[in-house]
Amino acid sequence: MGLILRLLVAAGLAADAIVHWRFAPEMAFVQGGSIDGELLFRVQAAVAGVAAVVILTYAVRWAYALTFLIAASAVGALVFYYFVDAGALGPLPDMYEPVWYTEKTISLVGEGIAAVAALAGLLTANRAKRADDDALEPEHAGHI
Repeated sequence: MGLILRLLVAAGLAADAIVHWRFAPEMAFVQGGSIDGELLFRVQAAVAGVAAVVILTYAVRWAYALTFLIAASAVGALVFYYFVDAGALGPLPDMYEPVWYTEKTISLVGEGIAAVAALAGLLTANRAKRADDDALEPEHAGHI
């Protein structure tokens, strides 16, 4: 089960990374904030890509927590900027975009799957480790 969760998280984050990387040049002209929209999208793509590698490498709670935060925050940002025209928020540009298209759907589905799978992994990571530890422990350990 752990491998399936890790693959789901990585695949979802990979979809997020690919969509953000491809759309980064189009975000160069977003107004407001001191952070360029293209840079913001490239950073999101890089963070998602690195997180995908991390979860494939480390099946531990901190890796699941990290990937959950990255995926869930991406879902939150996408939904927020679809519904709310907040303008520029501090250094962030005005990312309001009340339109829907295929790539945005791919990104949302990928981020959503990654977030749910990472949360499931986070909640079950210690149980799976304890079960593995119990299976390795001798049946009568500690008894003389």
